Amino acid sequence: MLDSILTLLADPAAWAALVTLIVMEVVLGIDNLIFISILSNKLPEEHRSRVRRIGISLALVMRLALLSMIAWIVSLTAPVFTVMDNAFSWKDMILIAGGLFLVWKATKEIHHTVDPTPAHDLLDKKDVVISNVGSAIFQIILLDLVFSIDSILTAVGMTDHLPIMVVAVLVAVTVMLLAADPLANFINKNPTVVMLALGFLLMIGMVLIAEGFGAHVPKGYIYAAMAFSAGVEVLNMWSRKASTKRESAQQLRAQANEADARARAAEAEADAAESRV
Repeated sequence: MLDSILTLLADPAAWAALVTLIVMEVVLGIDNLIFISILSNKLPEEHRSRVRRIGISLALVMRLALLSMIAWIVSLTAPVFTVMDNAFSWKDMILIAGGLFLVWKATKEIHHTVDPTPAHDLLDKKDVVISNVGSAIFQIILLDLVFSIDSILTAVGMTDHLPIMVVAVLVAVTVMLLAADPLANFINKNPTVVMLALGFLLMIGMVLIAEGFGAHVPKGYIYAAMAFSAGVEVLNMWSRKASTKRESAQQLRAQANEADARARAAEAEADAAESRV
């Protein structure tokens, strides 16, 4: 085992595969983390960090457990049944179910965000109860499973070396742990980013459904679209920040002018009083 690891360390191709796989796993992990962040932000503040840690820990456990069952994971791609000349495997059914759940959840969250009179909901901020922690963790488990299978299938498709897969998964989950609280806080403080993240989740859900039905969508196109949207949102945030600074400066100038006017009025009254004396 040690000899094989030392051989991999001396192989430039193995390092290239490791770097590429780490990038792919981190991107998939951030997608997973967006969902965890949106769900955890619906909970009372004292439970948010704990639920995020639980969700990420479950993601790590699932990924490592699936890595230990690579032979079984590969068998998930074997056709189980055929409908209208389209063969469906267990992997396809898991992706379709996960995609449908993601589309349903993202649509529901968008509805609650834009509805001026939201109805009662388990994850409604106005009526949060302790049982929501269990509800959030259950939903996180479902999507952790989908993202974990996608993650491991990506790893299996890129390399045959288990140590490279394990290192890439551990690095990706470490990035998730480090980014969990900052990303969740950033999403919570920027409502427009919440809507953008929900849009990403809708797109990811539709991609999962499409892949489940055999329509392969190159992930490069998806990530390029997400990066472009994120770039536009960054420009919008800079614009709003600059606008807020201009408004603050105008208010300060108006207050200074008002104070100067009052001082001049007071000085004029004092001069008038002296002239009367």
